Amino acid sequence: MSIYLGIDIGTSGTKTLAVDETGKILGQASAEYPCYTPQPLWSEQEPDDWWNAVVKTVREVVKKAKLKPADVKGIGLSGQMHGSVFLDKQGKVIRRALLWNDQRTTEECEEIESRAGGRKKLIKMVANPALTGFTAPKILWLRNKEPKNFAKLAKVLLPKDEIRRRLTGEYATEVSDASGMLLLDVAKRTWSKQLLSKLELDSDLLGKCYESDDVTGTLTTAAAEELGLTTECKVVGGAGDCAAGAVGNGIVNSGVLSTSIGTSGVMFVHSDDVKIDPKGRVHTFCHAVRGKWHLMGVTLSAGGSLQWFRNQLCGELRNEAQKKGVEPYDLLAKEAATVAAGSEGLFFLPYLSGERTPHADPNARGCFIGLTQSHGRGHLTRSIMEGVTYSLRDSLEIFRELKIPVKQIRASGGGSRSPLWRQIQADVFGQKVVSLNAEEGPAYGVALLAAVGCGSFKSIEEACAATIRTAGETPTQKPAAKTYDTAFPIYQRLYKSLRKDFERIAALK
Repeated sequence: MSIYLGIDIGTSGTKTLAVDETGKILGQASAEYPCYTPQPLWSEQEPDDWWNAVVKTVREVVKKAKLKPADVKGIGLSGQMHGSVFLDKQGKVIRRALLWNDQRTTEECEEIESRAGGRKKLIKMVANPALTGFTAPKILWLRNKEPKNFAKLAKVLLPKDEIRRRLTGEYATEVSDASGMLLLDVAKRTWSKQLLSKLELDSDLLGKCYESDDVTGTLTTAAAEELGLTTECKVVGGAGDCAAGAVGNGIVNSGVLSTSIGTSGVMFVHSDDVKIDPKGRVHTFCHAVRGKWHLMGVTLSAGGSLQWFRNQLCGELRNEAQKKGVEPYDLLAKEAATVAAGSEGLFFLPYLSGERTPHADPNARGCFIGLTQSHGRGHLTRSIMEGVTYSLRDSLEIFRELKIPVKQIRASGGGSRSPLWRQIQADVFGQKVVSLNAEEGPAYGVALLAAVGCGSFKSIEEACAATIRTAGETPTQKPAAKTYDTAFPIYQRLYKSLRKDFERIAALK
């Protein structure tokens, strides 16, 4: 029997699942850990917390599925993209990892564009502009702001690749996650010697770069013992969480788009060729599918916006949900469903952590706009759902502008489990949205990659065709779609009207 593990190092926690050689899920487990915010808009985590969560969840899954150590033939790794794990020559972590939603590197982004010879030249080199969430600006921040720590620096790894190092002893990554470091020549799928030279960074700082289904090593004796597995267990390249989630949703062929609402929101579309937005509004990255690419737009606070609302402003409702034994989100959605499309003129800008697509503005701030005395909690909730969906439509409109075919939209992520939020997406996008037979996200995607890498499937396309099916669809409601088509341009203008004020607000101490 061949069993494969998928491990996803998320922002709020780690999820591990086991699948057999047909893709059937045998067991899963998760473990949470904290995120630290030492200053406003900073975001950090302890890599030790990730490792402890990996050990805990792997052991739990092996126990739940009643597996023998030798049953587990391979592991696929996924994780939050762009994060920076700084290691010294002994492989010790120098400081807390800086995460994807950390916004401290505005000056370093400007430095990168300047050293590259301008934004257009930078995009030509690495397919993307410099954004605060990316890894390269974080490395320069360490050099500029913490020179003593930079002097110790020997390697920089992404979150999932730090787990790979602890599993195998190898310093390695793969093309989908490496694309988000801003140091990869995305078209050639290799490190950009040109940009590294301009930034005065040594290529030895980076791990060896593989394709996503390549075997990158096997478990060390120490790791095998700690996990309860064997040293015969292989570890494949895996993928960044967005590409891994896309694999888990079968987004491995042209014309298929994934809309995902988790903490962040992602619009992800497959591309057989390298297609680059010359304005740099959406990302072009290597796909986890060998020799393919994808384009992606990101909303930094998608489900995170509704989570903020629930946690900070809905204490009474949370107590009510606890008494009834239901999720607070279900009660919020029930209230929001009584409100008509458009929330009676109430708009929400979901910029609680700044924004990435299409504005790339760390100074952007979250807003409710259009509030009147007639608005209640249901209106606020629905406007958050609508605002997040408008932000995802920003990306969809860019894909359409670039003439990338979108024949089918597949919804995933925690937010898309809500029938109301799926309906809002179908209405805002003006296109039906389909759901899948099973939605286990990035962990499932990299488990399939492990199965491919170890020979149970010939390709990731074959693996997805064998395991993933559409299970339902949410058609567009024409009256609501008409309302949203009228409101969407207003939503777009609001950012433009407020951009300068966001700068002034960010300058306040």
